[in-house]
Amino acid sequence: MRWLAVALANLVAGGSIIASTPAMAQTIVQPTPLASLATSGFDSERVWSAGDDWEPAVAADPGGPYVYQLTTRISGPQIEIIFRRSVDAGTTWEADRVFASNAADPMIEVAEDGTIYAMGIVGNNWALKMARSFDHGVTWTPLEDILGPGPTSQGDRPVLVISPDGQDVYVGFNWDDSYVVSSHDGGGTFGTPVQTSNDGRIWFHSAGAVAPNGDVYFAVADYALDYTGPTHINVLRSTDGGVSWTTTRVDTSAEAVGCEWAAGCYFAFLGPEIGLAIDVNGLVMISYNAGDFAQEPERLWARTSSDGVVWSDRVEISSGIAAVNNAFPAMVASRTTPGDFRVVWQDDRVASQVGWNTWMVNTLDGGASWSESELLSDLGYGAPYKSPLGYAFPYGDYFEIAVDGDDVNHIIWGEGTSWNGPGGSWYTRGVPVPEPAASLPLLAGATLLAALARRRRYRAPRRIGCCRCKSRRSRR
Repeated sequence: MRWLAVALANLVAGGSIIASTPAMAQTIVQPTPLASLATSGFDSERVWSAGDDWEPAVAADPGGPYVYQLTTRISGPQIEIIFRRSVDAGTTWEADRVFASNAADPMIEVAEDGTIYAMGIVGNNWALKMARSFDHGVTWTPLEDILGPGPTSQGDRPVLVISPDGQDVYVGFNWDDSYVVSSHDGGGTFGTPVQTSNDGRIWFHSAGAVAPNGDVYFAVADYALDYTGPTHINVLRSTDGGVSWTTTRVDTSAEAVGCEWAAGCYFAFLGPEIGLAIDVNGLVMISYNAGDFAQEPERLWARTSSDGVVWSDRVEISSGIAAVNNAFPAMVASRTTPGDFRVVWQDDRVASQVGWNTWMVNTLDGGASWSESELLSDLGYGAPYKSPLGYAFPYGDYFEIAVDGDDVNHIIWGEGTSWNGPGGSWYTRGVPVPEPAASLPLLAGATLLAALARRRRYRAPRRIGCCRCKSRRSRR
């Protein structure tokens, strides 16, 4: 059992289940993939650059070997969205290119015909601008403002969703209230944004998808303007191409836990966020972090629905340890297999507050059973913020997972010193390989936690009946 051999080797060396070497003072960029030290079937994590990168996005071409990434680079003379592509399914990467200057919050998607849609917040007026590429990222159309002049000419935390053929393009965003803007000519023109909330709260979109029947869904958490009190977990649904929207409240989380121990971190940064994906049969699944008690760490939950209105009881898919902070879930469904969903997120189970790692779980039966956690952030070295425990803090409040035409997972996330940074965008790819059962050796402390989490088996879920992407306006 490969992960167990790694654990024992590190124990002998005085380390942990995460590979450990003396701390490095500089960031090490690995140009070609190596096998993961922790999870069979995955590459070892690789950092994009030695620059200060955060809040990355990824998309994979369903019909070819192309993988695309965007990240917000803070280390240059101005904040820029940087684009890069791989023509060999993520094995190697071409040189970085500037996608947009004075810009942040990138999003990227790929249609079945290979057309790329990419966007972000551009300029000091918070314009939402999009460009398209019809030649696999070699050339791009000019960046176009998708909101135009008017009362909704500004937006924050955009979420980009496209139909498989790329003709229907939807962007959910907030300017405190929730809005969605739509295009039905492949992103050539956009209609007037539709306001979906008007309750004096701040709404944060974090995920979305188009169902096989054309219905559109967005996952949105709403907070009080000062982030105090409960947070609501919501799903928006449109059955008429974005003309009108219904909002279903799926759950409520108690007031978020603080993070004052990380430099620059503001209240509710670790509050609820929601992933959403839809399988080939139209089953909708959400994953989200939420807590039952105010200012205590939140657990990670999953629910399913056939219509976005009636939802199953929630199932915990995190470690089950009450003291662990779970944050920033993202998820994707298999392109071909019904009931196959993959969820990734960040938590500090290895060492509270200072030992963060990126994990993955998956279900093959629509959430009836779940795998144990797979460790994706396998390196204990390679950047100033990494240690044998993991990394110091999540860098940015969202990251992404995509699947290519072979259903291989491509995941990119942010690791950093604190909210203030510096940090980097880290990437891996792969499909977990089932491993035979084995007994655990006598371990202790954080090593035991990590070893138990790495033991791959399926278990019956615990069922319980029934923030945040907070504005980075101060960050830009």
